[in-house]
Amino acid sequence: MTPFDRVVLIYNPAHAGIPPHLASMLDRDIAERLPGLQVEHHPTEFAGHARELARVLAANGRPLLVSVSGDGGYHEVVNGLMEAGPTDAVCAVMAAGNANDHRRSTGRLPVIDAIERADVHRIDLLRLTIGGSRTVYAHSYVGFGLTPRMAIAIEEGTKGTLTELLSIGRSLSALKPFEISRADGAHALFDSLVFANISHMAKYGKVSESAHPDDGLFEVITLPHAGKWRIALMTFRAVTIGLGDQPSVSRYAFTTTDPIPCQADGEVIMVQANTSILVESVPRALAVIS
Repeated sequence: MTPFDRVVLIYNPAHAGIPPHLASMLDRDIAERLPGLQVEHHPTEFAGHARELARVLAANGRPLLVSVSGDGGYHEVVNGLMEAGPTDAVCAVMAAGNANDHRRSTGRLPVIDAIERADVHRIDLLRLTIGGSRTVYAHSYVGFGLTPRMAIAIEEGTKGTLTELLSIGRSLSALKPFEISRADGAHALFDSLVFANISHMAKYGKVSESAHPDDGLFEVITLPHAGKWRIALMTFRAVTIGLGDQPSVSRYAFTTTDPIPCQADGEVIMVQANTSILVESVPRALAVIS
């Protein structure tokens, strides 16, 4: 018996035509190589719909939920699955977005080969709790300061390596530091604070040599407030040789001092001043094929 009873393809039909095309190609490949395996198509109709679909679909049987998307679409599917509670559902992502950080960091096989092999394993998730009440799960990273600013700049700019790097440069020049109060009462001023469950992020950056998505830990990448040249140097290192090993923890708590943007995978969230933030590793929370 295979670990899943059907393959469910979730994608945005309006996203430049690429996800529907890739979903159709995967459907054709499954029909050729696994003719007895049922395939369902579930195009999304509005922002957040992938989350709703995943929550409902994960509660029935043993589906393989394939998000044909980038990091943001997969983020919705993962959060929907977590909202479904205990389930036999398995997840996968087929890269169809702009950055595709998660797939780039964790992909082992082409998606059709991974489905055929059906080698299910489990990875950790990051659980972000905002203000003690709002919970968001992240498959790859949670970032404050530089990371969401770069994501917004890339999303708003013209696509393409050169223009995206120029957009990142403009976001650096407009970056403002932010202050946090840690659990021990100490205050710190940062330009960037990132909690990473994977080694690559923001499309071009290699943030850690030690990040593993299944070790019960996440990496903390910090950039204390300094001159713009230090931010530029860190960014240059990230997109060339990488940032090297980073400290690993299972829990990190602080309180915001000012309103700051936060990015959980592809989702940008505005966090108000004086808000408690808790980031935790949830070991082996998600069953996947990759």
